[in-house]
Amino acid sequence: MSNILNVIVIAAHPDEPEIYAGAISAAYAERGHRVKFLTLTDGCCGHYEMSGQQLVDRRKQEAQEAARRLGVLEYVVLPIPDGELMPSIEIRKEVIRQIRGWEADIVITFHADGPGHADNRSVGKIVRDTADFVANVPNAVPEVPSLRKSPIFLLMPDYAARASYKPDIVIDAGEVIEKKLLACDAHASQFYEFAPWQGGFLNAVSNTWKEKRNFILKYWNRFLSVSDEMGPALSKYYGQDAAASVKYAEPFEIANYSRRPDEAEMKVLFPMLTDIQK
Repeated sequence: MSNILNVIVIAAHPDEPEIYAGAISAAYAERGHRVKFLTLTDGCCGHYEMSGQQLVDRRKQEAQEAARRLGVLEYVVLPIPDGELMPSIEIRKEVIRQIRGWEADIVITFHADGPGHADNRSVGKIVRDTADFVANVPNAVPEVPSLRKSPIFLLMPDYAARASYKPDIVIDAGEVIEKKLLACDAHASQFYEFAPWQGGFLNAVSNTWKEKRNFILKYWNRFLSVSDEMGPALSKYYGQDAAASVKYAEPFEIANYSRRPDEAEMKVLFPMLTDIQK
């Protein structure tokens, strides 16, 4: 492993890497590490008025702006229709290509099981099924060199998994919360249009950044703020006193199909967990 870490966040729809892993991504980027976002569908179902290629193009533009605000180096949106993602051999091979091509040290993705959006579960299944092939299997997808060491696979709990996940790692998002909120703001089609329309609070959207910031903090609070189950992991890595002052956080579970790093490797892979103790 070089001093520069390569991190890839794999989700189903543009805007999900930002809301579930925007803080950890910004924290890596600020420390000089390389971060890539990959969504396996194009988000074409994500609106109540726009549709088709017009919406896909808009969401890609929003994704690129969100990446710029976070310091994410690449944002790839695959041309698979929203709502139609299936764990096929073809998409598995593409995900292997993406992970290997990025020479990933860390892969962050969704859980494969449980309730919630079918595309999100499919992403989790696809990534789970790639885990045995990305490293030390050169004859699988031979056009991209096999990695010599398997990445660490982390699971980010989406809106449906928050009741059942077990946080092994919790990142204090306070130092980068503004970048995360601005990345969400870049996805105007989702945070100010589609989700408020679905939720019946479209008339609450405001115009100024201060008002929009408060709008996101209010309506997406459960994806931004610390909750009780995060306490033990925060205390473990930040110390009890520092953990008590954390307001915004992102939790992650080490996947049961991932190799588990020892404490020495944890300090290398997650420098933001030890910086506060220096």
